[in-house]
Amino acid sequence: MEEGYQNRTAFIKGAKDIAKEVKRHASKKVGRSVDRVSDEYSKRSYSRFEEDDDDDYPVQGSQDGGYYRGDSQAANDDEGGHSDSTEGHDEDDEIYEGEYQGIPRAESGKDKDSLAGGPGSVSAGAQQFSDIGVSEAERRKDQEELAQQYETILQECGHGKFQWTLYFVLGLALMADGVEIFVVGFVLPSAEKDMCLSEPNKSMLGLIVYFGMMVGAFLWGALADRIGRRQSLLICLSINSVFSFFSSFVQGYSTFLFCRLLSGVGIGGSIPIVFSYYSEFLSQEKRGEHLSWLCMFWMIGGIYASAMAWAIIPHYGWSFQMGSAYQFHSWRVFVLVCAFPAVAAIAALSAMPESPRFYLENGKHDEGWMILKQVHDTNMRAKGHPEKVFSVTTIKTVKQMDELVDTGTDTPVWKRYKLKIMSLSHQIRNNVLACFSPEYKRTTFMLMAVWFTMSFSYYGLTVWFPDMIKYIQKQEYESRTKTFTNERVEHVTFNFTLENQVHRQGHYFNDKFLNLKMKSMVFEDSVFRECYFEDITSTHTFFRNCTFIASLLYNTDLFKYRFVDCKLINSTFLHNKEGCILDFSDDFNNAYMIYFVNFLGTLAVLPGNIVSALLMDKIGRLRMLAGSSVISCISCFFLMFGNSESGMIALLCLFGGISIASWNALDVITVELYPSDKRTTAFGFLNALCKLAAVLGISIFQSFVGITKAVPIIFAAGALAAGSFLATKLPETRGQVLQ
Repeated sequence: MEEGYQNRTAFIKGAKDIAKEVKRHASKKVGRSVDRVSDEYSKRSYSRFEEDDDDDYPVQGSQDGGYYRGDSQAANDDEGGHSDSTEGHDEDDEIYEGEYQGIPRAESGKDKDSLAGGPGSVSAGAQQFSDIGVSEAERRKDQEELAQQYETILQECGHGKFQWTLYFVLGLALMADGVEIFVVGFVLPSAEKDMCLSEPNKSMLGLIVYFGMMVGAFLWGALADRIGRRQSLLICLSINSVFSFFSSFVQGYSTFLFCRLLSGVGIGGSIPIVFSYYSEFLSQEKRGEHLSWLCMFWMIGGIYASAMAWAIIPHYGWSFQMGSAYQFHSWRVFVLVCAFPAVAAIAALSAMPESPRFYLENGKHDEGWMILKQVHDTNMRAKGHPEKVFSVTTIKTVKQMDELVDTGTDTPVWKRYKLKIMSLSHQIRNNVLACFSPEYKRTTFMLMAVWFTMSFSYYGLTVWFPDMIKYIQKQEYESRTKTFTNERVEHVTFNFTLENQVHRQGHYFNDKFLNLKMKSMVFEDSVFRECYFEDITSTHTFFRNCTFIASLLYNTDLFKYRFVDCKLINSTFLHNKEGCILDFSDDFNNAYMIYFVNFLGTLAVLPGNIVSALLMDKIGRLRMLAGSSVISCISCFFLMFGNSESGMIALLCLFGGISIASWNALDVITVELYPSDKRTTAFGFLNALCKLAAVLGISIFQSFVGITKAVPIIFAAGALAAGSFLATKLPETRGQVLQ
């Protein structure tokens, strides 16, 4: 019995060698036009012996369709020493390139269809004469098969060191996005003085980053589905870093605005790419939880920005000047420091691989296999099992529908790039339209409504909170204003600070104002005769309907716009200070409010982040999204009772801590509702809509500051209620395979 078994084994091995020898000689004698047909014939002959061999040598995972091989069979193949790579080759033989790197050969030729004899396999000869464009139905079928197999492969790779390394790398990119949101708000109180900004200019500077991020989210999200997640993320982070660096040095308002716009365009793609990228390394039972943990880096970005602003901006030691033409104050140092997370993310991301799912979706079998093997080996070594072998031999790849553009060798370089850009734009357009195809139209419109309502209420309220606090502070400050009427002052020297006063119908004769600060001073219907002003620094100081007779203003920052309907008779301005002068000690309370309130508001989302991460896979995405939105809606009404600074801060923390769970659930469900080849396109489009809603919410809510609290609260509560209702109409994605 034992002898017969050995004879049968020897016979099978010999048959295999004969089949391969026939194949080798056939490839020498037959031209390339019929080589594929010969390959298929040899392959069929070889497959018969393989099937017989498989009866005696069971293959691990054969119930899954033959994606894996057992270690015993691999050892026998190596022992036999009869592969083409070890004997019988000469320079005319066609050698598989990946064989030297240990990459298994894809089994179905050019399109790398999954399994020999499987439902998607076609003969090489038939493939040669098949149409280049493959129907969307066939492509969708390939994607479904790949999704099932990919989930099984991720299970084998496990969750370990590789995913945690990628978690911190992508966390830096998400942190850079969180920092960008806060930068302009923190520097605005200083930049408005440094650049002498008017109220309209201040508003534009506050909103410009949202416009940039809106464009960037759509652009980079769409490109990530065409050129890759990693490459797109590297480009957008690089653009953000470069223009953040430039914005810290430029002096003019227009150039600073332009740099912040392009910086926003760069960082806008980070959110859609980061979540899509990371999700494609996570198995279904880990996806909801770990994507929620990833959201914590947005909070860390806000804390980093608040801490750096508090440590840098209020200090003169962080600044220098080169005459009056070039000034580099501490707030510019803060802008520079805020670019560090993006730079660190670029450096760390350079060592990480592309998403293997992206490669497999684009027909790159070998690249995808190598990355998955890297994930497997990294995790196994970290867990103390380096002996475990990655058992996947062949992975399904998706048939491509890319259009081939023949530019020819004589085509100019600029025209080739033009054609490539046009082809890429056409592909992006098709991807966007695919999100509104009958299959995804309802889902897309529902998500658009949820994203819009949540962003409108969240960003509107979070910007409205600090504005309301500033309004409360202003009201309290104005209540302490001292008013002087019909005073007559002669031959007096003022060399001390004048603050929060109103002087009406005063007469000043031969008075001197020397080396002093004027803060929130107003002079109305007053006369200054033979007065002398020297080395004056002022903030919120104005002269209305006043008369200056034979007066001299030397080295002051009292510019002409501070004189409203005034008469200047024989009066002279000498060596006026250029630009607006910063004095951080004047705005200490304001700085405290901005930095400290934002720090607390950002830190308050930590409990919500932890709860959402722990419960996301237990209660489901829809319950988390709808439930958090409803509770946020209810918490809005408590704002009616916030009449003090401390009360408004507490309500801000409450609202932020509750609403963060909604955002986490929305990010997860958006990733899981779209297939891989449309995922970042759809996410980017929805995130761009989110930024548009933020601009509308901020603009509308700010217009009611100091008028009424009821309207913004009703708007926010109504938007959250509508969003929570529409969220219940979305499909639940918990436990589903990533498409």
